[in-house]
Amino acid sequence: MTVTSEPDLRSPHTADEVAAYVLASAIWAPSVHNTQPWQFTAQGSEITVRTDTSRQLTVADPSGRELLMSCGAALFTGKLAVRSLGYVPETRILPDPADPFLLARLRWRRQAPQTAAEGRLFSQVTRRRTHRGGFEPMPPPAGLIDALRACAARYDTRLRVAVTDQARSALAGITQRADRAERLDSAYARELAAWAPPPGSLRLDGVQASAYPAHPEVTDPYFPGRDFAHGQGWGLPGGPRVSAARYAGVVCLLTTDVDDPTAWVCAGQALQSILLTAAASGVAAALHSQPIEVSWLRAAIRDHLGDGSYPQLLLRLGTVIQSAVSTRRPVPAVLVPHHLNAAG
Repeated sequence: MTVTSEPDLRSPHTADEVAAYVLASAIWAPSVHNTQPWQFTAQGSEITVRTDTSRQLTVADPSGRELLMSCGAALFTGKLAVRSLGYVPETRILPDPADPFLLARLRWRRQAPQTAAEGRLFSQVTRRRTHRGGFEPMPPPAGLIDALRACAARYDTRLRVAVTDQARSALAGITQRADRAERLDSAYARELAAWAPPPGSLRLDGVQASAYPAHPEVTDPYFPGRDFAHGQGWGLPGGPRVSAARYAGVVCLLTTDVDDPTAWVCAGQALQSILLTAAASGVAAALHSQPIEVSWLRAAIRDHLGDGSYPQLLLRLGTVIQSAVSTRRPVPAVLVPHHLNAAG
């Protein structure tokens, strides 16, 4: 397939035009440390989504759970792009047991106009940014949390809100312990540094210095962020530093009833649906995977939930003025010729 510019939406779309358009959107999905661990092939009216395990966090994510969630988010974004062109996406997740790197097949054969709600979500694909810090002390818009819960439910996941101060403080304490444990792990520190390029870097992946504050913000309760600057003062300059802690936002857990690759892909789709729905209402999200990456702390969260479900990600939602900048590799960098084996 030859990758072209976005198709003229006033004219009929060729398969190549649709594929180019869909992939140009899918690459804007969120991924852990902006690793962008996906590859695609395109042939006719079908795109395959494949995992790129060379971009897996082997220390923080040895099972590939976060890798599959990232690719699931890309799959959801691709489906939304298909809908924006007036086609109906058809997907099969993990369709070939003999090919573990093949995450999904995405096809479009029928037409139906996109809904206004789908259009609002799609408008946020390139605008949405992960937030790293505190929020303004404002409640979310009325009805938003229920809408986000519905987003999760469509993908067999649950968005659980910590509604009491005790629950929020407990999750903050677990996040602090996980952050300390990972900072003390030299292999983890090296892996994190590999995905945190210095200011002025020309890389189009990793967490750029334009994506986090130079001075980490303290929240109440305190949810520590990653030290992407590894103590060197990189990051966005902020306003005058204040001693008071900022609002932590609405604290949530994304959970699944099972803990297998299919559930992880579904969790990634649910996550992107949640993030785009929140962004369309002016609400940003801070994501914390630390407490899920440390196995014994993940088990502690699971015990606290008490219903056998599995936590997949901790989120904080709130209102904030964002200035972060994100980068993505171009489509040709993630597009693999159909006749080649894209595994690994």
